[in-house]
Amino acid sequence: MTFSESVWAEAALLRQAIKNLAFNRELAAGTLARETFQFYILQDSIYLEAYSRALSLASAKAPDTDAMLEFSGAAMVAIQVERALHAGFFKDFGIGPDARAATEPSPTCLNYTNFLLATAATGSYAELVAGILPCFWVYWEVGNHIAGIAKRPNPYDAWINTYADQGFGDATRRVIALTDRIAAREDTGTLANMRRAFLRCTQFEWMFWDSAYKQERWPV
Repeated sequence: MTFSESVWAEAALLRQAIKNLAFNRELAAGTLARETFQFYILQDSIYLEAYSRALSLASAKAPDTDAMLEFSGAAMVAIQVERALHAGFFKDFGIGPDARAATEPSPTCLNYTNFLLATAATGSYAELVAGILPCFWVYWEVGNHIAGIAKRPNPYDAWINTYADQGFGDATRRVIALTDRIAAREDTGTLANMRRAFLRCTQFEWMFWDSAYKQERWPV
């Protein structure tokens, strides 16, 4: 069993819990409240800026040119594709540049992005790659799950189609393969750190959708 197969299986109950979240069930049904999705898109925009930085740092740490190109390309695609996706939703929801600039990260968004960037700064390259993987893989799984059950037409069709797209799936499979190549040459201690990073970021994925549904604010 590869590293990715092992941690993916270990996260099975958590992955199911993500698909069962009220946010994702209502998004699939097309009944998710407009203001809830607006909150999510604004927080996701903040998250993706930090995620793109983490991808760029993975590229800088990569030991070979193939991995450098994969992560630098992923960083560019994350910025370009998500900027286009969000721009469409920002227009649809009447969100202007001032509103985006005035939006602060929620506690969950800040925790998740800080964890990724701290891992990039102080963790190993292998640990960082394992932490990057859930955002690809979980979204690919959730996108396909929702695409299979979604009511159509759906006000969130653009979001669904983005994450169920074959191109996104291809990128996900490349990152999975890269993670397994890295894991195959690491020692037991590093593999344990990779596992913790993967599972922690999968937990953060659950928390991110849940916090968006609750429109999480700072309590004080």
